Amino acid sequence: MDWVDTFFGHGKDLNSLQMSCRAIVIFFITLILLRIAGIRTFGKKSAFDNVIIIMLGSILSRAVVGASPFLPTCVSSLAFVLIHWALGKLSYYFDFVGKIVKGEKISLFRNGNLNNKAMRRASISLKDLEEGLRLSLNDSDWAKVKEMFLERGGEISVVKE
Repeated sequence: MDWVDTFFGHGKDLNSLQMSCRAIVIFFITLILLRIAGIRTFGKKSAFDNVIIIMLGSILSRAVVGASPFLPTCVSSLAFVLIHWALGKLSYYFDFVGKIVKGEKISLFRNGNLNNKAMRRASISLKDLEEGLRLSLNDSDWAKVKEMFLERGGEISVVKE
């Protein structure tokens, strides 16, 4: 197993070759883990999905630089991805899990009236709503709006009149 030590090293005293070999292996491990997590991890960009992206990067980087043992770091990353996957599946089957994990949409505007309480709670200003209106309808005419929501992923959506 001398070649393993030559190419991957152990501990924190790694040379450039060892870190590069670790980075290549971690790259492919990350691809596999993200395939397990599902394509929605990069598509939705909800807080639920961003957690896995940030945490996986943080955890797996420790294996590259030797700050944590290689195999336990990879196994803990797999556990993390499986938790994300399981919560995603449970959210599909049970609405209450989805509400806890992903949140709920918030009505910000309905039938000509701003919901100032919801806007304040979500830290959404009138300027934010105006931006959402322009981006969704390519228009700034409030008369064309029936309802506006802050969606679970953080986007502002508009329902036309």
